[in-house]
Amino acid sequence: MKIEWSKNWNASKRPNKQRKFRFNAPLHVQHSFLGAHLSPELRKKYTLRSLPLRKGDKVKILRGQYKKKTGKVTRILMKTQKVYIEGIETLKKDGSKAFVPLQPSNVMIIEMELTDKYRKGIVERKSPKEKK
Repeated sequence: MKIEWSKNWNASKRPNKQRKFRFNAPLHVQHSFLGAHLSPELRKKYTLRSLPLRKGDKVKILRGQYKKKTGKVTRILMKTQKVYIEGIETLKKDGSKAFVPLQPSNVMIIEMELTDKYRKGIVERKSPKEKK
């Protein structure tokens, strides 16, 4: 994998190549790295397994120190592929609080933010058609 980034690149066992692929990927591809599973109720309703996270989504943490806690997504960093959730904070030495960065794969979407027409269109298109 000599070139910066290739859409045809398949996989490698070497972690440095995997990191290079993710780091040099264009933003439209990095957006797909921010995918998170939907809750069982949403999965049934929309017939989708996962969607990329968006600011305003209500999520439940599945892994780590903050497991089983819920909160709204306040910030998403696409370059580092990290998500910040309100209420999930750590105490710094100087006494101030800082948000804890989480990986999107470690959270599950409980409620979706559907104010965006594009995202709403994706969800509606995939949901089963109601017969009259």
